[in-house]
Amino acid sequence: MATQPQAARPSRLSLLWKILLSTSIALTLLFGLIGAIVQNTASRALETSVEQEVQASFQAYDSLWRSRVELLASVSLVMSKMSDVRAAFGTGDAATIRDTASDLWKDISSQKAVFLVTDPQGRVIASLGGAGLGSLGGPGIPTDQTLPVVRQAAAAFPRQSSGFMMAGQELYQIAVTPVYVQAGSGLGLLNVLVAGYVVDRDVARSLRDSTGGSDFCFFANGQVVASTLDPGTIAGVEAAAVVPGKPQRISAGGMPYTMLSTTLTGIDGRPLGELRILRSFENARQNIARLSRNIVLIWLCAVLLGLLLTYGLARRILEPVNALDRGAAEVARGNYDYRVRAGAKGMSSVDELGRLAEAFDAMCAAIQESRRELIRQERITTIGRLSTSLVHDLRNPLAAIYGGAEMLMDGDLSSAQVERLAGNIYRSSRRMQQLLQELVDTGRGRSTSVEMCRLSEVVAAAYEVFAMAADAQSVSVRIDVPENIELPLERARMERVFVNLIDNALGAMPDGGCLEIVAAADAQSILVRVEDNGPGVAPHLRAELFQPFITAGKKNGVGLGLAFSHQTVLDHGGDLWIDSAPGPGARFFIRLPLALPWAANDHAEMPGKAIS
Repeated sequence: MATQPQAARPSRLSLLWKILLSTSIALTLLFGLIGAIVQNTASRALETSVEQEVQASFQAYDSLWRSRVELLASVSLVMSKMSDVRAAFGTGDAATIRDTASDLWKDISSQKAVFLVTDPQGRVIASLGGAGLGSLGGPGIPTDQTLPVVRQAAAAFPRQSSGFMMAGQELYQIAVTPVYVQAGSGLGLLNVLVAGYVVDRDVARSLRDSTGGSDFCFFANGQVVASTLDPGTIAGVEAAAVVPGKPQRISAGGMPYTMLSTTLTGIDGRPLGELRILRSFENARQNIARLSRNIVLIWLCAVLLGLLLTYGLARRILEPVNALDRGAAEVARGNYDYRVRAGAKGMSSVDELGRLAEAFDAMCAAIQESRRELIRQERITTIGRLSTSLVHDLRNPLAAIYGGAEMLMDGDLSSAQVERLAGNIYRSSRRMQQLLQELVDTGRGRSTSVEMCRLSEVVAAAYEVFAMAADAQSVSVRIDVPENIELPLERARMERVFVNLIDNALGAMPDGGCLEIVAAADAQSILVRVEDNGPGVAPHLRAELFQPFITAGKKNGVGLGLAFSHQTVLDHGGDLWIDSAPGPGARFFIRLPLALPWAANDHAEMPGKAIS
């Protein structure tokens, strides 16, 4: 028999613990969601703040460097207009020019800057000031070297020009100022002043200090010329893809940064290098970490407080709930006299639980009354079902007895025909006795036993009831059931199955036809086919054919024969079905096991059997 599914195990957690766990889970999810939203919002705000700081650093850098170059330009312009300078430059003597320029530069400028005097072609006449440049003619930009920036700035003369310049491995921010003298009817270019600042690590550090901690990295000729970053971080900055003028996120040296890039242009306006301003996210990450710790602490406090409040409230709620639980258990045991209001202490009738207890008590009273009425109706229904079943099963034997008796009285019959009719009357009477005995056994709680039967004998006994009717209707019957097929059956019930199928087939062929009953066996079961060539079963009846009170085509049918037959086959561990293929005729199939799994011997009783 099929294994019954196991019932689900009840939860071992009490309702109180379920409430506490659900509360803690709800608080955790709530704070987790709030924490995620807060962290996401804080991260976005800090990221925006860092981007704004980078842009502010760029604006501070731009303002600072503009003021520096304007100062250089102002000093150079003042010097270019001084009569002493023009007089010295007009001599054309390099020594005079160097001495005069050196004295004036020391008096005018106190900045860490370089000052170059060149001829109109850009050849350096004097090199002054600047750390690393040394004194006149020292290291840095030596004299007699030609500066291309002078020729680049010549297109803009007599206006000043400013920009960046590379000299050797050093980057300079410079201002180029021409020095003119009156010559005839016009001006004559005497010399060119080139003043500027060297861009080195000290300059980058001063920029970082003046911008509140932003890092600066100057690139020129594909290499770093000045930076406030360590070498490991510089490598990550060099490898980062750059979008000029737009803040972007990068990772360098294992740290996240926001970077803003701007182009460094030369005197001629062409790109000469690049400045990358970076702002670290380390402070932002520390702030987010502190925020996360605060959220966790708040969550712990909220969970503890929530659990305490929930515990106190749940205890008060669960007292009447436990009373309802006891009442439900009593009702489940069949004690419909139990009342919750009488068994609960201090239960108020004002709140929802009090009203629920009153409704529960009213339900118990209604169940008591309904149960009494149900018992009365069930008795009436049982009597009706038994009567209907008995009437249905008695119809065929009574018809055989009535028909046989009528033929004995109305016709001149031979002794063989009389003997045959007497045998039919005897078997029908015996079948009626068996039906009545089964009814008595059912009323006393007994069940019929299973016995080993030859299937051919069961089918022959069922056909014998309708043999004369088949001959009268000109229905040819072919029974092909091997004699060696034996299986455990309730003989009387299974015989009625074939009686119902043969009766239905004959009823479908009043003008003659063909009926076949064929059986075949395999290793574990037998398959019986009962087929006729009548009009068949309507498609809309096939799905509900084996349900009670479904009938069609039979004048006196009540629709119980196939329902009882189907239940009988199921009780034997088999199945009964109709072929769903379209076409004329009806084809019923019965599959029965050769050995019943619950029949340990020839006298085993069928469990859970319903007698139809």
